[in-house]
Amino acid sequence: MSLRKNPNNIFVKLLLGFWLCSSLIIALIGMMPLLQQNHDQTELPPHLENMLSKLAQRIIDSPQVLQPDSMKRWSRFKEKDGRPVRLYLVDENSNVLNTRKPSRALRRFMLMADEAGKPIKHQFRDELLFGPYEFKVRGKQYALYGRLPEHHPRPWFLFFIDNKIITLSIAILLSGLLCGLFAWHLGKPLRSLKRSADALANGDLSSRVDSATAKRNDEIGQLALAFNGMADSVEDMVKSQQRLISDISHELRTPLTRLKLSLALSRKKGQETQETQRIEYEADQLEQMIAELLELSRVKLNASESKRNLELAEALSQVLDDADFEAQQQNKQLHIDIDESIRVPLYPKPLSRAVENLLRNAIRYAQSQIIIRTSVTDELIKLEIIDDGPGIPDAGDLEAIFKPFYRPQSARDRESGGWGLGLAIAEAAVTAHQGQIAAGNIEPHGLIVTISLPR
Repeated sequence: MSLRKNPNNIFVKLLLGFWLCSSLIIALIGMMPLLQQNHDQTELPPHLENMLSKLAQRIIDSPQVLQPDSMKRWSRFKEKDGRPVRLYLVDENSNVLNTRKPSRALRRFMLMADEAGKPIKHQFRDELLFGPYEFKVRGKQYALYGRLPEHHPRPWFLFFIDNKIITLSIAILLSGLLCGLFAWHLGKPLRSLKRSADALANGDLSSRVDSATAKRNDEIGQLALAFNGMADSVEDMVKSQQRLISDISHELRTPLTRLKLSLALSRKKGQETQETQRIEYEADQLEQMIAELLELSRVKLNASESKRNLELAEALSQVLDDADFEAQQQNKQLHIDIDESIRVPLYPKPLSRAVENLLRNAIRYAQSQIIIRTSVTDELIKLEIIDDGPGIPDAGDLEAIFKPFYRPQSARDRESGGWGLGLAIAEAAVTAHQGQIAAGNIEPHGLIVTISLPR
């Protein structure tokens, strides 16, 4: 896309932004000497010109005052308001005749006046110099300059002329501030994009870039629109996949029901054999697997219920009672340490099913005890389920056990008799809460599964 077609792109913004920022700083600094010159240096006012004119006429009328002894008397006098005036007589060779050591300010002012080409006045720090008034005596060219001990308040911005280090520091600070604002303007939509991408990566398929970013006319806006389009496609694809699994599971139940009905009719006719018993067992296993698949698809689609703000202990009370009973039947102890004051927005059924699957898994492999406990931080609520079983020796399996149909090579899962869907359901339920689930081994033996939910 050319600049002519889209002048609002990132290249133009970067170019204009930094160019205008640097140009503004350079212009402000460059204008300060000009502002100082316009303030300090102006044309010679009439009353000062009259003063020089009268003295020049006096010298013309009485040339003897040019004698060194006479110069001392007329080069210093007072104005009507009492201010002392110092006058300087300069010959055609720019030599100051009535002083041996002319000040640096006087020499500087003489150059300024020569450059201006006309009589001027200039305000130095604590004195006012004015002139020249040119005249001739006996065919020789002379010029008169004057000095008044005068101090005028200067505008605040001229302070920076005399303090170059402070001026440079302020220029750097101002440049950094302007560039920072410009960088913030460009970085804000990028941060919005990052948040949406992180949320999508963590399983929040409804995450989209905000409309303000998507409506921008530059490449960031185009990227936001492309991201939202991608997120729509991903969400549709994932939900279509889950619906497909759900539909297939529903459809499989129909022939499965017919198969079990045929087995029941065979029994009535006295045709029960070892083969028919095996067929019935496998049919039951298939029915349980289909039920697990349906549960997994329901949890991932979040179609069963809406979030509610509930006490965690109350939402898990039935699951904990059932798990305690199951543990007692196997001569194992379940220790429950859940703060009843903890409240969290949740989907009750999916979270209950997740904790139920984890507790059953822990009870199955625990040697003597299982612990379920909670801890709270400023941002997270952690729910930990710990057993003293053999754990999972392979570190790679600790992350993969939450994938559907994953079967690690450890004895822990080979003896379970499941299909690798229980932990997948737990992971899907936690992801639906924008949380995280992780497993880890503990010493000397055992497994800990941690569910982290945002507060």
